Amino acid sequence: MLRMRITPRDDSFFPSHIKDLFKMNESFKNDPWTRIPEPVSQGNVPGVESASLAMDTEEGVEVVWNEVLFQDKKVFKTVEDKMKEMFENLMQVDHPNIVKFHKYWLDIGDNHARVVFITEYMSSGSLKQFLKKTKKNHKTMNVKAWKRWCTQILSALSYLHSCDPPIIHGNLTCDTIFIQHNGLIKIGSVFPEGGVHGKLHQHRDDKRNLHFFSPEYGSCEDDYAIDIFSFGICALEMAVLEIQANGDSVVSKEAISNAGQSLEDPLMREFTQMCVRHNPRLRPTAHDLLFHRVLFEVHSLKLLAAHCLINNQYMLPENCVEEKTKSFDPNGVMAEIIHNDRPRVQLKYSHVSPLELDKFLEDVKNGIYPLMNFASTRPHPVPRALSMSQEQVETVKTPTPEPQEAETRKVVQMHCNLESNEETTKTHLTLFLKLDDKLHRQLSCDILPNDSSRDLVNELIHHSFISEEDGDKIVAFLEDALNRHRGSASAITTI
Repeated sequence: MLRMRITPRDDSFFPSHIKDLFKMNESFKNDPWTRIPEPVSQGNVPGVESASLAMDTEEGVEVVWNEVLFQDKKVFKTVEDKMKEMFENLMQVDHPNIVKFHKYWLDIGDNHARVVFITEYMSSGSLKQFLKKTKKNHKTMNVKAWKRWCTQILSALSYLHSCDPPIIHGNLTCDTIFIQHNGLIKIGSVFPEGGVHGKLHQHRDDKRNLHFFSPEYGSCEDDYAIDIFSFGICALEMAVLEIQANGDSVVSKEAISNAGQSLEDPLMREFTQMCVRHNPRLRPTAHDLLFHRVLFEVHSLKLLAAHCLINNQYMLPENCVEEKTKSFDPNGVMAEIIHNDRPRVQLKYSHVSPLELDKFLEDVKNGIYPLMNFASTRPHPVPRALSMSQEQVETVKTPTPEPQEAETRKVVQMHCNLESNEETTKTHLTLFLKLDDKLHRQLSCDILPNDSSRDLVNELIHHSFISEEDGDKIVAFLEDALNRHRGSASAITTI
């Protein structure tokens, strides 16, 4: 069997910001997650009694510390399994336009119980706040920005609805949609089945947001149609900046209809009206809406190439774009269009700004320009070990090593070194991995002639060094590296 050993650089094998989550106490001292006594409002998550800022001292970023309190342990026990399943599903949600769910754990006392979970902090504020500022400055909404925002929100909803089982947001309003300074949209408060306590008691009772909920909401089993209705209202508010209540405490159906009719673009008007149809069966899916004439466009070759580059960046060295652009002759011709009746058109390297290219790639990576006219693959959640409370961790003592939690972080870059020993048939492999949270992992082992890349990768997955989803691409990567090394006269090969 292959034996992997951890070198000193493997600082992420037992990441303390994961281990220490299960050793939390109210002092919060000497822990990476440090709660700051400053309440935050990030979408008023249903069932969450308190939310405050916290600092991840290892990564140096702010996060949100959320707490759900149960005064009656009997009530907690009746929903514990269902709640664990919900949180485990949320741990698998991974989309650039959805607020990241980092971790959760249970804290069960003698007379109470609580759930603590850590989410991404959206410092730039909600879409509702942005629209208010825009209206206050007497500005109108840019149609191009409106289309880009709708595309990002629909991309997130299409992802959630295609999960297995499907995740219905059920709480989509302009307060639960966040906008970053670079134009990136993220939806938050993703809590299926009515929130933590089983009912949307905050937003449903908030009259100013009542118009975001579909007519059938609460009277039947939730499905994607209630999210589509909510999205339609959000899209309408983004277009007109605010749906006027005309002095009423709630926004009426007439006000919504008037706002829709005020749209000058007939395609935008048709688009929003499709979403807010009274009959839920007549509402389109999120994926269908991405193909509507008002949003659909044939992707440019530049965007397709950028997505291809981002999806395969693990195969490329770091800063490869910068290094490549430096080596090009500014007067060199990248492409040429020849016309019979007029002068040819040449595109030179000097026409492309490296800084603009870097920014475009960063925007694509962040999810600002999703590919929308392709069928989305259904996510397959990776089994994870359920989180334990502090008391449970303290009471469970065993001399045998605890099983490792399955790795879910993606490998974004990898290199390897292969050295052959002339005296033996062994080949020494050193594998360098960069994960999507910027942590580095260095692993090494000796490979015998009869060892296969698949066996090596299976062992890496077994010991939670890599995620199961990365298995096939790492197998291909190692297979290619070994073939190159065996066919090379050099004793060391670097890929």
